[in-house]
Amino acid sequence: MQKLLLAIDAISTFIGKTAAWAAVGLTLLISWEVFSRYALNNPHAWVLDAQIMLYGTLFMLAGAYTLAKNGHVRGDVLYGFFSPRAQAGVDLTLYIVFFLPGVFAMTWAGWTYAQESLAIREQTFSATPLPLYPFKFVIPVAGAALLLQGFAEIARCVICLREGQWPRRGDDVVEVDVDKLKEMVHVKDSDIEALDREIAAKEVKGARS
Repeated sequence: MQKLLLAIDAISTFIGKTAAWAAVGLTLLISWEVFSRYALNNPHAWVLDAQIMLYGTLFMLAGAYTLAKNGHVRGDVLYGFFSPRAQAGVDLTLYIVFFLPGVFAMTWAGWTYAQESLAIREQTFSATPLPLYPFKFVIPVAGAALLLQGFAEIARCVICLREGQWPRRGDDVVEVDVDKLKEMVHVKDSDIEALDREIAAKEVKGARS
């Protein structure tokens, strides 16, 4: 089961990191348009629509990745004090009551929405229209990825309820672990305290002089 959960995490991570390249595209596109508009006096009507579609793609496809890394914002004023089993119980309830119906509805409606857009070869409303239907297929794709990751999170809740601790997640970019950093450079807390006292003594001496 753990291997399956980590495999789903890897899929969500791949989708999210691939979509992250849209940020590079946005940066290049906006920089080029600013130069073209103000330096060459040659603005392009389609650039704004392209920017919106790129940002929408990045925003939508990052959802499953963020869920895989437990990075979505939560109001954890009380949640953080709960035991792992209590946290898993709360999460499982919210996943079943709110997450699954909402994301399933988004995926289903998004697929219908995209098919209707494809049928009429929908385009943007601008002087230089862009095809809009490929972008609308991002909605059901993002919803499906989010659903898949959601099922993995539900499985984690069940495992935590059974075992009393959260199962391991895949490794990714994390904040610096200060304790591990101290071990790597062979620094002890007593050494840091002694250095702080030495610096404070020098500051007092300098102030007196």
